Amino acid sequence: MNTEQWSKVSAGLLAVALVFSIINFFQLSNVNGLVNGSFSSGVGETYPAPPTNTSLGGGNSSPSAPTALFAGMPKGIPPIYGTELGVSYDDISADNPAKADATIRKLAVLDQSIQLEGEDLARYITIASKISCEYCCGVPSIITNEGEAACGCAHSYAMRGLGKYLISQHGNEYTDEQVLEEMGKWKALFFPGPISEKAVILESAGIEQSFINLASNNYRGLETQVQAPVVQNTTGGAAQQVGGC
Repeated sequence: MNTEQWSKVSAGLLAVALVFSIINFFQLSNVNGLVNGSFSSGVGETYPAPPTNTSLGGGNSSPSAPTALFAGMPKGIPPIYGTELGVSYDDISADNPAKADATIRKLAVLDQSIQLEGEDLARYITIASKISCEYCCGVPSIITNEGEAACGCAHSYAMRGLGKYLISQHGNEYTDEQVLEEMGKWKALFFPGPISEKAVILESAGIEQSFINLASNNYRGLETQVQAPVVQNTTGGAAQQVGGC
């Protein structure tokens, strides 16, 4: 190889090395940019790094992961009325839709078979007006101001039926708050996805994760107004709804 040929080969090798150096430079810049909150397009423009989900009010990023099922979901046979009605919280599961629907019907038929009057009716209106079935319909509560059905979905019938049963059969054993809480427990089971998301938001805001706060109208719509912090999923996730509307 003569001097002229060697010069051409050397120049070519230098050009290839320069190209690889430029590529490596931009790749390293992008990696550093993502760590520091920005990335380069490679043509002299810089953009913010892709956003991650943030927690309520704090703005701190957290690793991407599905929302976990609320750990406080009710389990087992409800005291007092569970054995009487032949129902268990465990009956409401996305893994067994037929059993879930059958249990919902057991509670729903009570709404049609129990007629409240006088003080019981007034108490029922006070309690049931504080809870809605917003994941199925947009009415303010599951009853009208007169205590009639305001939502026609099966979940609403079940919640109304349970409320009527507890007031008429165990009125002295349950306070108004406890009746509402029981209705809220079943609503949480009916809509585990939205309730689980709301539980994360309440916890981040320092609000008690009671079933009244989770399921009543106290914080209705909160999960649609605030992005839930992302948490590690250890339960396989939560179905949006169990049982048909």
